[in-house]
Amino acid sequence: MPPESISNQRKRMAKIVILLKREYPDSRCSLIYESPFQLLVSTILSAQCTDERVNKVAHKLFAKYPSAKDFEKLQLDTIKKAIYSTGFYNNKAKSIKGMAKAVIARHEGKLPENLEDMIKLPGVGRKTANVVLNIWFRHPTIAVDTHLFRVGNRTGLAPGKTPLEVEKALQRVVPERFMLHAHHWLIL
Repeated sequence: MPPESISNQRKRMAKIVILLKREYPDSRCSLIYESPFQLLVSTILSAQCTDERVNKVAHKLFAKYPSAKDFEKLQLDTIKKAIYSTGFYNNKAKSIKGMAKAVIARHEGKLPENLEDMIKLPGVGRKTANVVLNIWFRHPTIAVDTHLFRVGNRTGLAPGKTPLEVEKALQRVVPERFMLHAHHWLIL
């Protein structure tokens, strides 16, 4: 059987996304945050953890420490203790502390608005950066997690051996008008 053309993949994806949009009209990020920095911290905390647990931890955490400056000043042990219940707290705490220090030192306390600079921050990979760029900064990105990786491959619409390959394939087939919400719909 010959491979499906990009044109047919785009048509098929458009139909899928329209159905998903109808099924999940209010899809959005379930993490609670008030700033791009808080969204980034919550996204780091969400690795191997439920959004419900992250929100419980983040609510208390951001009430005391809302900004990068606050996290920069914290002792690593304080961060570890506060995020313990999210799992992998040692690595997450190091990432959050390092990221906060880098945001202060390199970006005057504001998150960079581009992928290249964001992935240079400690603990921030491509998926995490794409989440923040898409949700807060409204960039048409697709954050490929394990769910989207599986969906891309199983549907044949975005086959790839790596998350980056799947991300690029999805960017080719998801209609531009749906790009801001596509990863939420596909995850659901």
